[in-house]
Amino acid sequence: MTLALRAKDKLGFVNRSVQIPPVGSTGFEKWMRVDSMMIQSPFLFLFTNYCHSSTSTLEDALFLTNNFKSASFTHLDDAIASFNHVIHKHPLPSRAQFSRFLSALVKMKQYHTVFSMSKTIELLGISHDVYSLSILINCFCHLHLVDFGFSVFGKMLKFGLEPTTVTFNTLINGLCMEDKIDKAVEFFDDMVARGYQPDVYTYNTIINGICKFGKINVAIGLLKGMADRGCEPDVVTYGAIIDALCKDELVGEALELVSQMRNKGISPDVITYTGLIHGVCKLGQKNQALALMNEMVEQNISPDVYTFNVLIDALCKDGMVSEAQNTFNIMIQRGVEPNVVTYTSLIDGLCISDQFKEALALLKEMVGRNISPNVFTFNTLIDTLCKKGLVSNAENIIKIMIQRGVEPNVVTYSSLMDGYCLCNQIDKARKVFDLMVTNEIANIFSYTILINGYCKCKMIDDAKELFDEMSHKGLVPNVVTYSTLIEGMFQAGRPQTAQELFKNMCFHGQQPNIVTFSIMINGLCRQGNLDEALTLLKEMEKSQLKPDLVTYCILINGMCKAGKINDAKELFSSLFENGLQPNVHIYSAIMKGLCRQGLMDEAYKVFKDMEKVGCLPNNCCYNIIIQGFLKHEDLPKASELINEMVDKGFSADDATTELVVHLSRNNDLILSKLRNRSEASKAVQ
Repeated sequence: MTLALRAKDKLGFVNRSVQIPPVGSTGFEKWMRVDSMMIQSPFLFLFTNYCHSSTSTLEDALFLTNNFKSASFTHLDDAIASFNHVIHKHPLPSRAQFSRFLSALVKMKQYHTVFSMSKTIELLGISHDVYSLSILINCFCHLHLVDFGFSVFGKMLKFGLEPTTVTFNTLINGLCMEDKIDKAVEFFDDMVARGYQPDVYTYNTIINGICKFGKINVAIGLLKGMADRGCEPDVVTYGAIIDALCKDELVGEALELVSQMRNKGISPDVITYTGLIHGVCKLGQKNQALALMNEMVEQNISPDVYTFNVLIDALCKDGMVSEAQNTFNIMIQRGVEPNVVTYTSLIDGLCISDQFKEALALLKEMVGRNISPNVFTFNTLIDTLCKKGLVSNAENIIKIMIQRGVEPNVVTYSSLMDGYCLCNQIDKARKVFDLMVTNEIANIFSYTILINGYCKCKMIDDAKELFDEMSHKGLVPNVVTYSTLIEGMFQAGRPQTAQELFKNMCFHGQQPNIVTFSIMINGLCRQGNLDEALTLLKEMEKSQLKPDLVTYCILINGMCKAGKINDAKELFSSLFENGLQPNVHIYSAIMKGLCRQGLMDEAYKVFKDMEKVGCLPNNCCYNIIIQGFLKHEDLPKASELINEMVDKGFSADDATTELVVHLSRNNDLILSKLRNRSEASKAVQ
């Protein structure tokens, strides 16, 4: 190492003086002309100077020679010292020895040094061969300069050198690294057309690239064609396709491939199992995921951190936090070190379960393990705290985040701004937004959050002004932005502006979604424009958007309020005909409408039919039907239902209690029972 440090002073130019000219410049083109001997090499000049002034001992010289031959160095300085020594030896090392030396530098990712040394070797009169040029191609590919790799490939052909399968593999890999999959497939076909035999590495590279682009059928076609070309797939080949199938939730097809693997005597590895576990987790089959985990352990295949992370994340997202924590403990027991992804998933799960103290404790634990929380970890905590209205806690987390050198991003600020809006601290939300604008990170979501905040605070003019500002800044409002402002306009009593916004939205190519239509239909129903609401329902159906139960509930409620009970009944009946099961809100709406029209027999039938179809009446349903009977002075029926309601643990609302007070003065027992139940409910709350 002392020798290397001594050489460093002489050879410090490697990463400073010797620089490849900028790609695309005239200098780079000249540098690329490897057949031109007019180029002067700074390496050669400085290496010569070093040689003349060197006072290396014989022992040093022997060390440097052996170091070069074995290519076993781990530091760039040692490599440079060895290279400098051997280029002044007579005879010079062979091209094969130089290629082995440069290959070691490639493994160290010293691509630019390889380029410079390669030029020096050439200037020493040692011609390129297919292996040395393949090394240069590999360097260009790793630097995401595959087009320059093809320039070297062209030079190889020009020199009459025969490319090897490795050369083709390197270029195919380079194309895949740059997501030029179509060109990779084309070059693969060209390789076969030239008479070259693709090996398993060629297939694995091209299949992996194709799978990443979702062309699974093409990948399966290549897999089937491998045997015809005398090349047997390995676990990597199958693993790439299995992983892609699982990501597309085609787990059945993936399991079929696993069976094919086993029939060929190829055992699944940890990557195969991890892909399968990910696939079944996406389908919500957690028990199957755990079974696969047990199976791989029985096969003596140890789950790695990625396997555990997939399972822990899936369990957390499904609210199965205790199971996720158990899996985490097993992970530790098996000696698998958790990483930032593991902790972030667990923190997210705890936040979803409202276990904030435990989430913060986990944050401290990961720091204690020297695992640095990243921006996603912090954002998970901040977003959850803000949504729960605990904005001051979120502010403290942001302070810790900054202290640890993690830069808050647009998601961090947007979450904080949303938290302020939820707490009606609109001025603070505006300050955060202005800071985002100043830092040029405000995006469409940031604008939408503040517009929503203004609408909720009934500052509709500020919301509209912000909406208009978006267009001036080149931001295109999306469907959420439009829907938010449309709802705000209806709530502010500006239905005409809301309708204009809806038309404007459609005109500018933003397709309304089911939420937008529901907002519009609700707004029109509240304004008494039932015909327009029904027209929108038809437009919705034409756009191939199926109205959901929320939409139908809005319409039934609107029809009932407008006194169009027959239309409401017809729409209610059509739900069953269309295979939809009304929910408790729709039942409440139709019962209320029937009660209002004095159709108590029908209302009571609807009430009783609920239980028959598995939709149990809630507190609201009981109060609606009881109030209906009380208003129509059917005290026996009302009394019967009150007893039933109380026995089921529900309580009367203020309107029901008031009606009972007025209409059942002679029945203190009912009133007493209602009051006792009401007081018990308040005590629980």
